[in-house]
Amino acid sequence: MEKGAARPDGGRRRGEELLVARDLVQEFPVRAAGGVRGGTVHALSGVSFDIRAGETLGVVGETGSGKSTLARSVIQAPPPRSGSVVFEGTDLTRLRRRALVRARRQMQMVYQDPFGSLNPRWRVGELVEEPLRGYGERNRGPRVRELLDMVGLDPSVHAGRRPHELSGGQCQRVAIARAIALNPALVICDEAVSSLDVLIQSQVLNLFERLRRELGLSYLFISHDLALVKQVSDRVAVMHLGQLAEVGPAEALYRGPRHPYTAALLDSIPGLDARTGRPRRPAPPAGEPPSPLDPPSGCRFRTRCPRARERCAVEEPVLVERAPEHRVACHFPIDPVPTVPTDAPAPVERTTP
Repeated sequence: MEKGAARPDGGRRRGEELLVARDLVQEFPVRAAGGVRGGTVHALSGVSFDIRAGETLGVVGETGSGKSTLARSVIQAPPPRSGSVVFEGTDLTRLRRRALVRARRQMQMVYQDPFGSLNPRWRVGELVEEPLRGYGERNRGPRVRELLDMVGLDPSVHAGRRPHELSGGQCQRVAIARAIALNPALVICDEAVSSLDVLIQSQVLNLFERLRRELGLSYLFISHDLALVKQVSDRVAVMHLGQLAEVGPAEALYRGPRHPYTAALLDSIPGLDARTGRPRRPAPPAGEPPSPLDPPSGCRFRTRCPRARERCAVEEPVLVERAPEHRVACHFPIDPVPTVPTDAPAPVERTTP
């Protein structure tokens, strides 16, 4: 769908703000032996981001960085301790139960485990029909057949089967059919392809992209796989220990990361050395991630950062725009690599007389 074109269902135009999250804080108390409070997990600490109509925002980070908590906070399950989530002009954090249920019609999730997200006793047709029945939709039978066909499943073959009779990829297609049944504006994919093998992964990613074009969907795409996120995302948000370290256009962020944590994550991807063409040994971030029970003062990455200085221990960095739409939360960001325009004239070779 071209930029500026209207969504097929008559909704927002591509590029308009769909969801705006500001200063999200999510904390969970930890109980020690005997029920005594043993501390607080700081899962999200002042996270702000936005998603535009028709785009995919990828979210990456190490395990425990707060990616899944971010997804659940967006759909208010549970609501964040503080902050706001404005979706299509409505602050979800202020809605009561019934109004929130109506708003969630436009926000659906696809989870990591395709088997665990489906009721094993129900047949595929019943699973896809459930959200339609819950919201009082009529003509459910034709709609179920249409949805199964949209995700690449034969209604005459698969509608009567149960999840254990399907492969992992087929189960995930059923989950996707459920997610798009109510014509949502936003689909949240929480590690939605991480449990699939590479070939099926590619097929499901192509399905996501086709549905985005045909239905005008927006995605919040969460994954620990940086290479995969680059493939599907328009913009990428890098999370570290409950905070955003860097947010920017996918191509610019991968070509020239400005935050040391982003650079370390990219260095951990196996690949070929650009100079020698030989396999490059992955170099993941040094040390163990700090505990979210007791995060470091100042910059939370400073205990593993090669660029850390005294200021990093006493002053928490905030996201600052360092390039168009490219924001970095670092006191001493990496300088961008200069690029030479492809149409620049060749340098003149001078000789000494």
